[in-house]
Amino acid sequence: MAGRGFTVKKEWEQPTERTGSMPVPAEMKIGPVEVRPATVLAPMAGVTDTIFRRFMRHASLFSGPGPDSSENVESSVSNTQSGCGLLMTEFTSADGLSRMRESKRKRYLTFFDDEHPISAQLFGSNPQTLAEAARICQDTGFDIVDLNLGCPAKRVVGCNGGSGLLRDLPKIGEIFRAVRKSVSIPFTVKFRLGWNDENIVCVELAKIAESEGLNALALHARTREQSYTGYARWEWIAAVKQAVKIPVIGNGDVRTPEDAAAMIAQTGCDGVMIGRGAPANPWIFRQIAQFTATGAYDKPTSADRHHIIRAYFHMLMAGGEMYDISEKPENAIREAAGKMKQFAAWFTHGVPGGAKLRASIYQAKTSRAILDQVDAFFEAQANPSATNEELAEANAPLDFSDAALVCD
Repeated sequence: MAGRGFTVKKEWEQPTERTGSMPVPAEMKIGPVEVRPATVLAPMAGVTDTIFRRFMRHASLFSGPGPDSSENVESSVSNTQSGCGLLMTEFTSADGLSRMRESKRKRYLTFFDDEHPISAQLFGSNPQTLAEAARICQDTGFDIVDLNLGCPAKRVVGCNGGSGLLRDLPKIGEIFRAVRKSVSIPFTVKFRLGWNDENIVCVELAKIAESEGLNALALHARTREQSYTGYARWEWIAAVKQAVKIPVIGNGDVRTPEDAAAMIAQTGCDGVMIGRGAPANPWIFRQIAQFTATGAYDKPTSADRHHIIRAYFHMLMAGGEMYDISEKPENAIREAAGKMKQFAAWFTHGVPGGAKLRASIYQAKTSRAILDQVDAFFEAQANPSATNEELAEANAPLDFSDAALVCD
């Protein structure tokens, strides 16, 4: 679902006691599936399609000599190839998936060999429909199927999906049983603390999930009422970890390698999931692996940002089959251009003068025009002469109001 109108601050609201540091585990097992390292790209509607997932996996690769190479990140802290251990799809309606024709399913369920291990996330409220959709995901070749109990969007909650189900634990139990019986691949759930502060159900829900045979849990440590405001309450991740024996993945307010290490130290969770921090910093998974291995990590330069924007743009244009180019080329081009604008805005946050680039690309009409604006901007960056106003803008809040970005 498309979410509009929320702003993510560059320094997200957090309590001051987020201290401590423990290495992010080198491995986490979800049933028979090995997740190496124990880092997960969160499902985000409008974002984590196959192009973005592959882009993130590639951005986390280690290659060649230098401080970011696999020579300096040992296999004990990563898989020596990528710092991103598990990818997840955009959340998909079980009702829609069970009804749509095969050709349309391809758009939602397509993935490539280099995306393994990969998990398909579903939302809905009917146990049998969710069970059928889970079987479709298993037959398609996904490694894991996940149930969304976290999305706070009104359209999802209004259908008793996402975090709306947190008010009905018996119904959740029915869904767990139906889906667990329908598939043999690992089955997981991503959920929030509860509907509001008066209805914190995460520990009880976690125990139900374990008793019904789920293989892992991911907790976004906010309530539905909080949406994306305030800060994630990591103490509840610790409480869930203490309550169950299956792997627990922590989610919420991880935007730097130091945050990931602090979450592990403070909660004892088995893995770390990153959502909104990933589009703004595509290098974060590689940085976490570097930080775990060496205590330091590379920070992107302006040239790095230019390179990665171009890489993503080229992946978008090469992935034409995802945008139905053969059937509706004008819609495909428009959609790809829209994603180019969206991601250029995120990737240039923190760069002096980035606001001028964002203004110019939003006026551009074609993909070529967008890329030309990006190239011109970064060529000018090679001769920096930022004004005080531009430097202030680089440290301003990161605005996602024009983006389709919803995670759990």
